[in-house]
Amino acid sequence: MLKWLLVLAVIAGVYYFFIKKKPLKTSAKSAAKEPSSDMVACVVCGTYCSLGDALIKERQYYCSKECMEAM
Repeated sequence: MLKWLLVLAVIAGVYYFFIKKKPLKTSAKSAAKEPSSDMVACVVCGTYCSLGDALIKERQYYCSKECMEAM
């Protein structure tokens, strides 16, 4: 009986440490750091750029520093 319990414990240990898929913590972190893929239009020239690349000044989006200074 003790032999079977030991075999079961070894199988459970192998499953827990090697086979069971653990949730990836890095995917949650990278998703939080990754900029949104939403596109916004520049108020000066109308060019669309991603929200992560856009420059924001006074709640308006600009595609570049030149467009921001043009206003």
